[in-house]
Order: sequence, then C-alpha cells, then structure tokens
Amino acid sequence: MLKILGRKTSSNVQKVLWCCGEIGLPFDRQDYGAEFGNTKSPDYLALNPNALVPTIDDDGFVLWESNSCVRYLAMKYGKGKLWPSDMQRAASASRWMDWQLTTATPPVTTLFRAFVRGDKIPPADVEAARVRAEEVWRILDAHLAGNTYVAGNELTVGDIALGNAIHRWYRFPIQHPHYANLQTWYDALCRSPAYKQHVLDSTSGNG
Repeated sequence: MLKILGRKTSSNVQKVLWCCGEIGLPFDRQDYGAEFGNTKSPDYLALNPNALVPTIDDDGFVLWESNSCVRYLAMKYGKGKLWPSDMQRAASASRWMDWQLTTATPPVTTLFRAFVRGDKIPPADVEAARVRAEEVWRILDAHLAGNTYVAGNELTVGDIALGNAIHRWYRFPIQHPHYANLQTWYDALCRSPAYKQHVLDSTSGNG
C-alpha cells in the first residue's frame, strides 16, 4: 500500500491526500513534520534530504515534492482522471501546477505567516503581499471565465495544486475582492467529498 509521510494539516500533504481521494487510491499516512519533530531523523533524511513533507513510498519508489507526487499518482493510478489523456490538456494542467509554485505561493505564504502563524512581518510587506495576491487571483478569475476548472471542464492536477491556496486565501481576515469566476470554482471544489475531507476539514492554524 502507498505510504504518505506527513501531517494531515500540511497544505502540501493535503494535495497528495486529496489526489488519492479523487482517484480512490488507498494509502497509509504517517505523522511527520511540525509538532511531530521527526523529519530530521536519519531514517527520514535518507528518504527526503530536504527534511520536509510530504514524502511518498510507493512499493519502494520514494518521491518528494508535493506537485511531483500528485503528477505521479494521477498518471499511474488515475486512468485518465486528474491527468488528462489529451496531451494539450495535460500540459495546461501541469502549467497551472508550476504557476501555483512560482506565482501564487509567495504572496499567499506571506499572508499565511502573518495572519495564521502570527509571525512578525513588517506591515508594508503584508500589504504588498495582499496586493500581489489579489493580482494573482485576478489572473485565475479571468482564465476561469471560459473554464469550469483550470484546465477545462474536468478536475485535474492543476486544481489539486491550487485548491489549498485558494482555501487559505478565503480564510485570511482581510477584505476579499469579489471574483465571481474564482468563487464559482472554489464552490465547485468544496462540493468534492475528497476536498472536504482532506482540505476543508483538515486545515488548522499551522497548516
């Protein structure tokens, strides 16, 4: 059985759990990271030298980096679900995964640190992150005007990558611009039992 090493409140672990839920893949999750304090053990570092979560072990094949784990699991076990059989749609979904890492994550992470984790971040940096996050979601909102999900009319790995970030964005105690297409997309994600179980119901103050 697939092993997933990582605490369920981690946003990156949640991507992998959500992916498994969507494709019906059973797994054995074990607590690693944060309060469990075991990612720097010699055994864990032998699997993942970054000392981060998640790490997966699929019958001896070890992989880390959450988006890579999601791609792998969707391609191997999804049978066309989450990873489109059409090459162009698959490339589009993969593009949004990269966009999540390079464009969406930096401002959302700053806001998360300020509003959820309570880190001392200069107010000017928090405001700059808020403005940048609005710009990021405006880009996605415009794209979603012609798409139910980020790569067309079916849920893909692109949505898996971004679904955690948008949930956290809506939880921040700030005024949120009304992006109608973005809200409709988020509402669609919230109707997924796997998203509800692994993202909505598992998010905590340090997730």
